[in-house]
Amino acid sequence: MTDDMVVLYADETHIRSYQALRATWAEVGKQKQIPTYGHHASVTLFGAVNVPDGKVVVQQASACNTGSFLEVVQRILQTYQGKYVLLVLDNARIHHAKQVQEFLRKHEEPIMFFFLPPYSPHLNPIERLWKWLKESVIANRFHKDLHAIEQSGNSFLEYIDNHCEEVLQRLGCACLRSRNVKLHLYKYWMYLCYFSHMHGVIKL
Repeated sequence: MTDDMVVLYADETHIRSYQALRATWAEVGKQKQIPTYGHHASVTLFGAVNVPDGKVVVQQASACNTGSFLEVVQRILQTYQGKYVLLVLDNARIHHAKQVQEFLRKHEEPIMFFFLPPYSPHLNPIERLWKWLKESVIANRFHKDLHAIEQSGNSFLEYIDNHCEEVLQRLGCACLRSRNVKLHLYKYWMYLCYFSHMHGVIKL
């Protein structure tokens, strides 16, 4: 992949206060119990992962809407200033909103959206990051309020920011640190983007 281009996989997720129960170890005859208080709080996260190096851009939001999505797009452009950004997304409504199209037209930024086929979360590596997040933050855990959720989420995000190699392993993309693999990935994306553009898959 050329030094002036970056491919990011983006998506949104929610950390909710209600319990996600998972299989776990416990002493025989002493079943683990997770308390609950009968009402829900949640935190929305927008994120994008750079598959070749494991770097993640994540931003909290109060709502999952177009405005919040555009805020993280702007942050991505600031983070990768001077780079050409190919942002790989699913087909959520907020990604196709008129406000997003207007933003792309008004801002002559080096960015292009590539939309994955419908109902194909398995093609987006960041889904595996979200799974790891939820296993670490909410599985078999009790958060008494929104602040507690935010603290747990921030601790996880600080951890992955300092452990890019582990991020790549979790995504199944550790081999992409190789320069030759990056080059093949770049060529693949150029072909895929050209083919998709010709068939109307890519929206600029």
